[in-house]
Amino acid sequence: MLLTVVLVLLALLLGTILVRALLVRGKKLTSAPAPSEEEALVLAKKLQRMIQCPTVSYKDKHEDEPFAQLRKVMEEEFPLIHRRCQKRVFSNDCWVYKVPGKDNSRNILLMSHHDVVEGKGEWKYPPFSGELAEGKLWGRGTVDTKTPLFGEFAALEQLLSEGWEPGVNVWIASSANEEHCGDGIPLANEWFKEQGIAFELILDEGGAVIDPPIGGMKCEKCAMVAIHEKGRHSITLTASEKDHHAGLTAGKKATPAERIAALVTEIQKGKVFIRRLGPQMKGMLEAMAPYASFPMRLIFANLWCFGPVLTALLPKISGQAGGLLGTTCAFYDIKTDSSNTCTAKTLLRCVDEEDFEKDLKALEALAASYGVELSRGEQWEYHAPADPTLPAFDTVARCIGEIFPDVPVIPFILPAGTDARTLTDVCPCVLRFAPIRLSARQLASVHSENENIDITAVEECVRFYRCLLKKFG
Repeated sequence: MLLTVVLVLLALLLGTILVRALLVRGKKLTSAPAPSEEEALVLAKKLQRMIQCPTVSYKDKHEDEPFAQLRKVMEEEFPLIHRRCQKRVFSNDCWVYKVPGKDNSRNILLMSHHDVVEGKGEWKYPPFSGELAEGKLWGRGTVDTKTPLFGEFAALEQLLSEGWEPGVNVWIASSANEEHCGDGIPLANEWFKEQGIAFELILDEGGAVIDPPIGGMKCEKCAMVAIHEKGRHSITLTASEKDHHAGLTAGKKATPAERIAALVTEIQKGKVFIRRLGPQMKGMLEAMAPYASFPMRLIFANLWCFGPVLTALLPKISGQAGGLLGTTCAFYDIKTDSSNTCTAKTLLRCVDEEDFEKDLKALEALAASYGVELSRGEQWEYHAPADPTLPAFDTVARCIGEIFPDVPVIPFILPAGTDARTLTDVCPCVLRFAPIRLSARQLASVHSENENIDITAVEECVRFYRCLLKKFG
């Protein structure tokens, strides 16, 4: 009798898992319409002028000449916006444009920074030539992130020229020091808060239309929309002779350097910090389920059952994927001074604020057992994730569906950083998605050689922003 009950329960469990996998549904993917190559070339030639402005930003200085060149290009290419807008500038050339809408109580903000990194390395075409060749526009900033910035301005300029009136206040912000985590957007954010300005939607860089994050997907590309990015907390670990005592884990004769080394080794075993499938990670896997092949579809559709196994396996399969399960720790600048005090600077990147508080306590306890002290560094920030149940997220998803009907929308956690992270206290739906279709090689060209974008992708980018603005208008 007991065996029969066990077999029945097992059959029910397996049946439930199988049925859930079979019933999970995503949107129907259809072929994307071919962009107008003629229109794409016209737009690419306008964008070319922006790429030819070498707006390289530096951490400790601002050279304004190339930025002034870009400002002139923007005024010439987008005259209606500059006649209609209210413009403020923060820090070194951080632009904040506002085109008033019919409902002055509602606001949306589109973002993309206009500074770039240097064009080092061996390039097929000079990095600031804006060469149009091989069906692509070549140059630093084509991906990161002058194409999305151009798309925002071009879409708004086109609509205004057609007599369209924004339904809400449309804001466009672009910083000149994003590449160095600069103060442009944070200063703008302080002004937003002082003025009592809140946004229904903020859309910045982060994701794009790129290759699927895992193999075996039944789609060539995915629209990866980041709804969260990891927090940043810098800590200095310090071990000195005066902290040493006989009961330490590292042993009675351990030097400060040996104790730091032993602690680092222990942390890197991956057993200190909480690992779990948080809501953003679950959302990503569940969104991928309809387009995944078996057995991944079976697993992603049944996280209630396979979640613990997946949590254990992901860090072994992919370090990047494993890093989205919780806090990660990177060590740098480990050194010993003349007093035999050893220090190690540490950057902790967390997913969940409450988990991080527990992680920090666990790290402090472990460090204490090695006679190592923790002190807070300059970076100490965590920003709330976007709420994907809000109408603003659905509006972005519908626009993706219209302009990129061949790709599913996949929410995810961004491991990198954006200007938008500082704006979560003025908007409950801060999303990070650049509406540009990229190959794996184009994505890899960011901050590397031969950055380029397909000319047709420029046209798609403009159409996306037109769609988005009209849905709010």
